[in-house]
Amino acid sequence: QVQLVESGGGLVPAGSSLRLSCVASGLPFSIYTMSWFRQSPGKEREFVGGVTWTSSDSPSYADSVKGRFTISRDNAKNTVYLIMNNLKLEDTAVYYCAAKIGGIATTERVQYEYWGQGTQVTVSS
Repeated sequence: QVQLVESGGGLVPAGSSLRLSCVASGLPFSIYTMSWFRQSPGKEREFVGGVTWTSSDSPSYADSVKGRFTISRDNAKNTVYLIMNNLKLEDTAVYYCAAKIGGIATTERVQYEYWGQGTQVTVSS
């Protein structure tokens, strides 16, 4: 049974940092492309960024987070991280990790086979 479990969310003031983790089990993690999405109330789930299964590719990011967020993966720990710096009010959302076998870190939700349950990030003023 495949499981993706996110952690690390919380309530933080604007300008601060958080590190989210997503631990995967039940799948050959090293051949899966891993991405982060987020969803705010009343909005569609949107792509935040992703890292392909091959270390030769640089992670990709949404324009809204580029320069502030960093994605990395540790295949030995079956874990993908989302480091979020200089958090803004508009970053408030539930953050989800998602997995797809191989290929690029597409922004298309339907391309991802597995999803975590999400972790809430709330940025306060």
